[in-house]
Amino acid sequence: MRNPREVVLKPIISEKSMAGMRAGKYTFVVARDATKTEIRGAVEAMFGVKVVRVNTINQAGRLRRMGYTRGFTPATKKAVVTLAPGQAIKAFEGMV
Repeated sequence: MRNPREVVLKPIISEKSMAGMRAGKYTFVVARDATKTEIRGAVEAMFGVKVVRVNTINQAGRLRRMGYTRGFTPATKKAVVTLAPGQAIKAFEGMV
């Protein structure tokens, strides 16, 4: 198994993800090649919680222009992790 910090890269802090935290759903940017099983193990190891469900979203890169130059933003993968009832991640408690 990989190091959990290589699987879960960073949390996503937005209005929509904050609303999900009230329901026990936390959103993270994860490695593009990470599987749901790896994501579950990494979140449980990093935060000491019980994960019930993992949903993933592959986001394609978007076209961006700067004058004549055209390019794409990097493609990313997001994971929405649902925790067991009554559990929360301590690092996010003050934000909700």
